[in-house]
Amino acid sequence: MALIERLGTYLGFVRFSHTVFALPFALVGALLASRLVPVTWGRVAWIVAAMVTARSAAMAFNRLVDARHDALNPRTAQREIPRGAVSTLEATIFLAVASLAFLWVCAQISLLCVALAPVALAIVFWYSLAKRYTWATQFFLGLAMAVAPVGGWIAAGGGPAWQPVLLAVAIGTWVGGFDVLYACQDLEFDRAHGLRSIPVRFGVARAIRISRALHVVTVGGLAWLGVLAGLGMVYQVGVALVAALLVFEQSLVSDTDLSQVKRAFDLNGWVGLLYLVTTGVSVYVA
Repeated sequence: MALIERLGTYLGFVRFSHTVFALPFALVGALLASRLVPVTWGRVAWIVAAMVTARSAAMAFNRLVDARHDALNPRTAQREIPRGAVSTLEATIFLAVASLAFLWVCAQISLLCVALAPVALAIVFWYSLAKRYTWATQFFLGLAMAVAPVGGWIAAGGGPAWQPVLLAVAIGTWVGGFDVLYACQDLEFDRAHGLRSIPVRFGVARAIRISRALHVVTVGGLAWLGVLAGLGMVYQVGVALVAALLVFEQSLVSDTDLSQVKRAFDLNGWVGLLYLVTTGVSVYVA
């Protein structure tokens, strides 16, 4: 029982449930590549392992470097390091193990993947530091998540092409858009502690408009990808459903009412799953 409880603590530490944000898009990258090169289930398993280990390393790094601020912020004070459920030493060991595991997994996929793995880690780690130096923090989270579809494409054996790039733009703007909304709730804390973000730089009202503009780009990018790749009507229905989810998400948040930010944020877990399913149907069934 104690072992299970400890496992639960570590899963909470890296917010394992939030893997549904990035993993579906890595799989979509592989799915699109499979139209050009054969992709085995074994390769898919390695892609999943790479995503889980990379994201775990990124979250551990985030929790370590943000521990001091997390302890001061009432919203985050109950995270594992501030409340003592995970020590700094444990978090550091976890970070090292997850990072090494990611490098090892990439080595099992291809030489190109293991060569690019340190670059991927640098990108996902930088996001956690960015708010100390630039207001464009949310764009860097978008960049970190945009690595997923490109990584999935490369891991599946796809060569240079526009499809993963266009998908990366769509995913990056989607993530950046919802993170802008999420950052609005920490506006006063961030200002008081010298942290930077789009809401801090532009205010909540303009930040929400930026978020909505980013999500327009997301939907446009996904729709354009479907047209250029010839993915058919089922795919476009999926994009329309994603658009509807994003419209609903945006409707929950306004500059005068941020009480539904968490609810809006959680909706994004369905975006990736919905997009993965409809893209899969488009490629293999429709």
